[in-house]
Amino acid sequence: MSAKEYFPDGQEITEWFHEVKPVKLEDLGKQYLLTDHGIFADGRLHTHEIQALIDTAAERGGGVIVVPAGVYLTGGLYFRPGTHLHLREGAVLQGSDFIGDYRLDTTRIEGETCLYFGALINADGVDGFTISGQGTIDGNGLRYHQAFWLRRQWNRKCLNKDEQRPRLLYVSNSNDVQIEGVRLQNSPYWTTHFYRCNRLKLVGLKIYSLDKPDDSKGPSTDAIDLDVVKDVLIRDCYMSVNDDAVSMKGGKGPWADNPEKSVGNGMNENVLIENCTYGFCHSCLTMGSESVHNRNIVMRNIHVTDAFNLLWLKMRPDTPQLYEYITVERCEGDVHNFIYLRPWTQFYDLKNRPDVPMSYADHIRMADCKIQCNQFFNVTPQPDQYKLSNFIFRDLEITALKDASFNTSLVEHFEHSNVNIK
Repeated sequence: MSAKEYFPDGQEITEWFHEVKPVKLEDLGKQYLLTDHGIFADGRLHTHEIQALIDTAAERGGGVIVVPAGVYLTGGLYFRPGTHLHLREGAVLQGSDFIGDYRLDTTRIEGETCLYFGALINADGVDGFTISGQGTIDGNGLRYHQAFWLRRQWNRKCLNKDEQRPRLLYVSNSNDVQIEGVRLQNSPYWTTHFYRCNRLKLVGLKIYSLDKPDDSKGPSTDAIDLDVVKDVLIRDCYMSVNDDAVSMKGGKGPWADNPEKSVGNGMNENVLIENCTYGFCHSCLTMGSESVHNRNIVMRNIHVTDAFNLLWLKMRPDTPQLYEYITVERCEGDVHNFIYLRPWTQFYDLKNRPDVPMSYADHIRMADCKIQCNQFFNVTPQPDQYKLSNFIFRDLEITALKDASFNTSLVEHFEHSNVNIK
């Protein structure tokens, strides 16, 4: 029995967060091997055949779709209650690069519920859903990325959704979900997105997207987007994407915290990110930009080689936000900014609200880190938009290559000790 640990607000980190039981294929019910059902790695699109197999498994009481070695091409797939996905070593489930192969439906994206395209892998209301194995889910995103950058050249004001592209994995309204071991790569858009899920474990994942050259790097290919979730463990993952690695979502807009005016928004609570490695990314841990309330978010025991930000707090002036009880500890490596906090004005829209809603960042703790950065404390004050309070910086070994300044007056109640900045 491990010693008791606690989230920043004092809630116990329960034993659930310490127990990771590998998915056992034999426990998932009948195995439906693609090649046993006439689905082969032949370069043809097999969306309808694979979906029919998923539906058959669900109708017969559940089971697991098994992808053998080879490259299997498909459009959007929808898993049903009782069904799972397993990818053997050498298996590649590859998404179509034509958006017409993805279903247009009501979904959750960028902080709102709206009409948009489904993901390559979708699971809604599928408690106990698992993805496992040593294979790969490949979003085949290159053409989507190139089309996006061409559109951006033509119209600098185009939005992320304007160049229509699917996510790689979208799981919603589901509990006790475990995604483990697989490689997730080349997503056209966000790589994984979890909405209204409780008790979610992401273990041993390898998440990649293109980050160069400029005409093909993957725009907005966040590794993990958490959107109104509770009790989440992210452990032993590698993430290298052309946007944020782990990002807290939850809603946006001037009334995002009002359930009568903004349906479907909510809080992310009790998230533990540990023992992960980060390659290139915009930020290891990000609050926002479509985020209302995040509480008890812990990132610890990580190594980072090339991130812009270790911790990024996006303070969105058109959205009321509360970021509280955030802990970053035992981190080492190289970043541009140790902490980055400033107004986020991209796609700003107050929707005729006469005042700017206030936001808050409270109980932010960063401790036991050894980091080389360009700038240590990149914080922009904006007292008419947000209030910063109760920061703790402790036992930090920092090498700041450009700016080592550290203005504690920007935060109400700033406790700092043993902060060594070279």
